[in-house]
Amino acid sequence: MEFFAPKRLSCGVVIVNDAHELLLCHVTGHNHWDLPKGGIDAGESPLQAALRETREETGLRLAANELIDLGRFSYTNKKDLHLFATCTERFDLATLHCESHFSERYSGKLLPEMDGFGWFAFSRIAALCTPKMALVLGDKLDLAQLLRAFGSNARQEVALAA
Repeated sequence: MEFFAPKRLSCGVVIVNDAHELLLCHVTGHNHWDLPKGGIDAGESPLQAALRETREETGLRLAANELIDLGRFSYTNKKDLHLFATCTERFDLATLHCESHFSERYSGKLLPEMDGFGWFAFSRIAALCTPKMALVLGDKLDLAQLLRAFGSNARQEVALAA
């Protein structure tokens, strides 16, 4: 009998605006952009993990009651994604900062997990994200339909983490 390790769960937030743009974070040391997302800690709900990861990777404090639960998506052989979504006004990206760091392999220097932020048209996702993320955002989710679900009066005010 074979035993398989359970899939890890990564939780994150899809942040869109009325201009049909998606907020993406540039992954330090890589050639791709990603959602603010990360692993769930013991005792956390997927929502708590998504809010924490978004705060750590962007400095944004999002209101839990203004997120739509998009559910769990198959992502890789070893990992699933649980995503939430929000729609916000377009804000100045210079206000964002990444609080989570990792130790660079050769120098040991601490680097932020995310080293850049951008608002990108939905049509650019395939060119910017990994193929697996592009599949989730482009095929499994309809971002334009998601934006319509928020309606014009459901815009979230974002706050920067203190």
